[in-house]
Amino acid sequence: MKIGFSIPQLGPQAHEGRRIARFAREVEGAGADSLWVGDRLLAATNPVVGYAGSDSIPAEFGSVLDPFVTLGVAAAVTERVRLGTNVLIAPLYAPAVLARSLTSLDVVSGGRMLAGLGLGWSPEEYAAVGVPFARRGARLEETLDALQAIWSMNPAGYAGELVSVPEHHSVLKPVQSPLPVYLAAFTPVGLARVGARADGWLPVLRVPGADGQSEGLLRGRAAVDRAAEAAGRDPGSVATVVRVNVARGTEVDAVVAVVEKAAATTGFDDFFVDLMYVVDSVDEVLETAGRVLDGLR
Repeated sequence: MKIGFSIPQLGPQAHEGRRIARFAREVEGAGADSLWVGDRLLAATNPVVGYAGSDSIPAEFGSVLDPFVTLGVAAAVTERVRLGTNVLIAPLYAPAVLARSLTSLDVVSGGRMLAGLGLGWSPEEYAAVGVPFARRGARLEETLDALQAIWSMNPAGYAGELVSVPEHHSVLKPVQSPLPVYLAAFTPVGLARVGARADGWLPVLRVPGADGQSEGLLRGRAAVDRAAEAAGRDPGSVATVVRVNVARGTEVDAVVAVVEKAAATTGFDDFFVDLMYVVDSVDEVLETAGRVLDGLR
């Protein structure tokens, strides 16, 4: 089983950003397989849409480190772990800017980057960058097309209805060819998009969680597989990395038990654990991550 962790990036942990390098180096040394960042631009005070079906936004989202800077620090002090985003809200970025950042991370890490992309859920984040919240799915589709063009062509350019990139010299390419793009998806349309064009799927497992989570993961994966087959792709070429969201107050033994059960039930073998809500300091994240690794190895 592959086990990774979110880099301390949000909430109280973000205020210890100077310790990211130590965290990344030590958790790699402890045997972790991957390190991940998320993407929050702002936490609206009066959100139109709350987080995860609520009417509010977690206080932790009010303190956040930039995902590209955070991963860049981790890349500089590690040699082996994969580096992933789960997820970048792709429509918030101009495709040329997004391509440059992801290419840079893949180059400086020696080809360890995994680009996890999604749509987000906050209208206020879209408003903050002047991008319409409507048709964000179509904007994501065009962004994926533009990234593919930039990474595969020279000169490169893209002209879509919602996004465009002028033709330009595109000499610096990712070390990985192509750079793997995973998508977070939960709806039928999103799952179909994963199967049709992504390198991987990024579902979520909650701890503690309601009964039937493993069955839900299997239903989602089946939808991805059907879409891959319909698109003429091999479903086996579409990977799965499961994000494990841990609630405050959860004991390590409970995290280990839920992950082990999900792995045994689904056959998925690639997980990463987000400890944002569990502990506040980087030292505590390191200690807790070590215990999770001990429990799952």
